[in-house]
Amino acid sequence: MTDGAAAKRNLPLLFAKGMAMGAADVVPGVSGGTIAFISGIYDELLDAIKGINLTALRVLFSAGPARFWRQINGTFLLVLGAGILASVLSLAKLVSHLLATQPLLIWSFFFGLVLASVIYMVRDQRHWRTPQLLALALGAAVALAIAFAPPLAVAATPVAVFGAGMLAICAMILPGISGSFILLLIGMYPVIINAVSELDLAVLALFGAGAAVGLAAFSRVLSWLLHRFRATTLALLIGFLLGSLPVVWPWQTAALAAGPQPGVRQLMLPGQYQELLGNPQLLPSLALMAVGLAVVLGLEYGGSFLARKRR
Repeated sequence: MTDGAAAKRNLPLLFAKGMAMGAADVVPGVSGGTIAFISGIYDELLDAIKGINLTALRVLFSAGPARFWRQINGTFLLVLGAGILASVLSLAKLVSHLLATQPLLIWSFFFGLVLASVIYMVRDQRHWRTPQLLALALGAAVALAIAFAPPLAVAATPVAVFGAGMLAICAMILPGISGSFILLLIGMYPVIINAVSELDLAVLALFGAGAAVGLAAFSRVLSWLLHRFRATTLALLIGFLLGSLPVVWPWQTAALAAGPQPGVRQLMLPGQYQELLGNPQLLPSLALMAVGLAVVLGLEYGGSFLARKRR
């Protein structure tokens, strides 16, 4: 799709998808890549990022800015990026507050969101042979290993902030692997979320530079895999999502956002939670799980409806 033709016809919708991605990326345990995938823009996003290269730079000098803008799918990237940035800047404090004050409710919503994403991707995957099953198992194992990994303590040096940006952005564009959760595991989440809330430009610039380098390299690898081995790569991504479900299970002892480090993860049923920790808020939590499911179904239906209209 050249020059984001579909995006031009639906700029408000694309901006909204960017905001949803930004909101997800703020939360430890939820991936903006998941939102991109279920909203139907994942492949285009990877291809657009991959398109920013030396060839595009040569087009800029040989054919002019207009041709360069079309070459890199500039409208798509600008509108989506604006949505992500607006969401991160406006929702960072709100999401941090909700995670600290209403953890059961917000994690229930995201559990429904991720569960529905798994259902959506499994239904969309039509090839389940040995390579795909092995990739599914590998993805789930990697995500589970990350979910139950012990936390690290990394000093917030300039090199560490730059490296955290590279690592987090790779996770953020993978459905099921949360960049924010990776930051939490290495002890950098409080540093970055505080920098966003306080607009600490020095820290944000270092983090952004690392993210740009990581994104430029990793998006090319992922795009190549999707184009060459699509079914197996999608199975791997589904495995990531499956393995990430324990991260967003609301009734657990790991208070992911209540402190600077995740605790020892112990999953519980609502009854066990009530005995050990208090009110499990079962009915509102189940209701918000249903809302998360409905959000994904709505995105899927909206994407299908728009695709039918274009034909």
